[in-house]
Amino acid sequence: MNESAFFYALAIPAVLLLGLSKGGFVGLGALSLPLLSMATSPVRAAAILLPILIVQDVVGVWAFRRDWDATVLGWMLPGAAIGIALGYLFAAQVPTTAVLALVGAISVVFGLYRLWTDRRGAVAVAAQAPGWVGALLGVASGFTSQVAHAGQPPFQIYVLPRRLPRDVLVGTTAIFFAAVNWIKVPAYWALGQFNRDTLGVAALLLPVAIASTFTGVWLVRRVSPARFYTAIYALMVAVGIKLIWDALA
Repeated sequence: MNESAFFYALAIPAVLLLGLSKGGFVGLGALSLPLLSMATSPVRAAAILLPILIVQDVVGVWAFRRDWDATVLGWMLPGAAIGIALGYLFAAQVPTTAVLALVGAISVVFGLYRLWTDRRGAVAVAAQAPGWVGALLGVASGFTSQVAHAGQPPFQIYVLPRRLPRDVLVGTTAIFFAAVNWIKVPAYWALGQFNRDTLGVAALLLPVAIASTFTGVWLVRRVSPARFYTAIYALMVAVGIKLIWDALA
């Protein structure tokens, strides 16, 4: 656990991004794993971040515990559990870079499309997408979350066009990924990714994680709903570009 200064110079911003994401700026957290992977292996980075994500989930869920959409969770969570199982079973067969590139491309296209339609004042035609679409995207979200902590884009593709009230969107996202992260624990444990070293580093970073999550909660409640959605779509594009870059690098 004798990490270098370079490691913490990347780990602290990565955890800050996770905290802001858990506090409500959904999408920022997808940048954390690529950032931390510049200082250690992607597998170890994912193992370090998962306990931090679980602790941050507690803050996010508590802050928005009264604001969530049961329909979204009812359709997407069962699919996510299936996706996590598939991610565990096919971890050795499916290249992470290919998954990142696909998720990144989808995120960029969807984010740009939503920014364009919102600018033109178009009606969100996907707002009434059937529940089975949510279930399939739940599978995709669980799979990409298991292999790369990148479950946000598939989740957002189904949920964002529904134009939920800001706090309901944040609360639904918090509950969904809190459940997803707990479901991932047995898979990560079975893959041997938890040990004293990774858990010790995660514990050292927890104060930063908790403080940044509270900061995210405070900030998101001071952003107007209209600007909030624009910011999230722009973040989707930025995250998608970053994922594609990492896959091709």
